[in-house]
Amino acid sequence: MKTLFLLRHAKSSWKDDTLPDFERPLNSRGKRTTKTLSDLFTSEKVKPDVILSSCAVRARETIEAIIDLTRLRSELRFDERIYEATAERLFEVIHQIEKNRRSALLVGHNPGLEELLTLLTGQSEILPTGALVRISFNAPDWESIDGQAGKLDWVIRPKELEKTKTKASD
Repeated sequence: MKTLFLLRHAKSSWKDDTLPDFERPLNSRGKRTTKTLSDLFTSEKVKPDVILSSCAVRARETIEAIIDLTRLRSELRFDERIYEATAERLFEVIHQIEKNRRSALLVGHNPGLEELLTLLTGQSEILPTGALVRISFNAPDWESIDGQAGKLDWVIRPKELEKTKTKASD
């Protein structure tokens, strides 16, 4: 059994329009979302064996904040193939995960993540910034996973969590 988590980076800043897309940092909402995501990682017991992240600044800042806030001890790898990747390229990245890793987290961008979700599960979901997905596979290793072999366990969007928190504190 293998478990794959997909995480779209938190909201990035467009404040400095001279920055290349790759260099855009998180904005203030994105930074707040990392706290919400950290709480989610804790409540859902998201503890991947390995984290594979885009090298883009907004993806790095998202996962580094989550790791700091949750004290995750997962191995973190930055992979330049993830930035602007197609679903097929992300599929290649997943196939190269070591057999002994039971769970992995892929931190990336749209449209690649949404397309990958559809490729792996046959289901289409909108993944706004900060969305977290869990997919399960009945597979002995990552290399043997093929299209639509995954079961979509859940999709959690930060705005949904923030609304729940707001209602709970009212």
